[in-house]
Amino acid sequence: MGETYKVPVGPIHIALEEPVYFKVTVHGETVEHVDILSGFVHRGMEALVLRRNFLQNMIITERTCSLCSNNHPFTYIMAVEKIAGVKIPPRAEYLRVIADEVKRAASHLFNVSMLAHLVGFHSLMTQTMETREVLQDVKESIWGNRMDLGANTIGGVKYDLDKEQIRYLIKQLNSIKKPIRELAAIYRDNRIVRARTEGVGVLSKEDTLRLGVVGPTARGSGVNNDIRLIYPYAAYDKLDWDVVLEDGCDVRARALVRLREVFQAINLVEQCLKALPDGPVKTKGFPRIPKGEGVARTEAPRGELFFYVKSDGSSKPERMKWRVPTYLNWEALKVMMPGNKIADISVIFNSIDPCISCTER
Repeated sequence: MGETYKVPVGPIHIALEEPVYFKVTVHGETVEHVDILSGFVHRGMEALVLRRNFLQNMIITERTCSLCSNNHPFTYIMAVEKIAGVKIPPRAEYLRVIADEVKRAASHLFNVSMLAHLVGFHSLMTQTMETREVLQDVKESIWGNRMDLGANTIGGVKYDLDKEQIRYLIKQLNSIKKPIRELAAIYRDNRIVRARTEGVGVLSKEDTLRLGVVGPTARGSGVNNDIRLIYPYAAYDKLDWDVVLEDGCDVRARALVRLREVFQAINLVEQCLKALPDGPVKTKGFPRIPKGEGVARTEAPRGELFFYVKSDGSSKPERMKWRVPTYLNWEALKVMMPGNKIADISVIFNSIDPCISCTER
């Protein structure tokens, strides 16, 4: 029958990418209950941004997290642009989508590679990371950095694409289509991967809606909550695409959503490159930020990211607050983990694509 006892996981643990502490109650090898404790990497960023001006905060918000670093300044900038009444040039709208989708594809590939690592399929992890490396090279070649792109600015974007860069980007994206198809088939069909992911960490559609889960975690349970579609921004309403949904409600379904969204990201970038309008990439000068309030939402790789900015008319924000996807998603772990084995804890945790740096900023 086994006995009931508690297993501490974290805050520093080989299966965790960042510090977080799980107090797990198990019966034998089966998880019965989970408590989550956080606060180990708090950096006080929401206080820090009040001491910097609106331009400096583009850099600070980008350092919130590495894997979804583009979305934090992107969302912040859109909130500031709403306060200032700024409308960015059409070319900048498409360029914002290009940067965002390249970043999304790289983030998703990193998450599924960690899944391969956690189930002990290390050759699959290596192949996935090698494919992702092509996108890392793209980021470094076009934006000058492998993680923090610095692509956006208030009033548009900081970069433009010439014909040579467009040819390079298309060539690199074409080069990874076949490898990603092959990888997706392994994640979908391989018996080892399926044995460790199918029926593991189940989160029903009803629980997904009840807990307000966002991003690929929700879409793996059949919930259509993609902000790019329901609250479009940049050029997303001018592109042809459909929300990726799976109904497996488990770790496998969430991984498949991310892999399918990698293909979708490539397609969106290609559409943007074909439809890229001529013209400037930024409004002239720096706009005055008047007294007022602004909010903005984007679909970060992990789900909905929400920014609130309040200005008193000075060069610095009076108040800033942002809500990140992991904050909403990790409450669902208390539903996903019970009934599974101890060995599945890290696999389930990875399936929400957790970002402690975002959550404890």
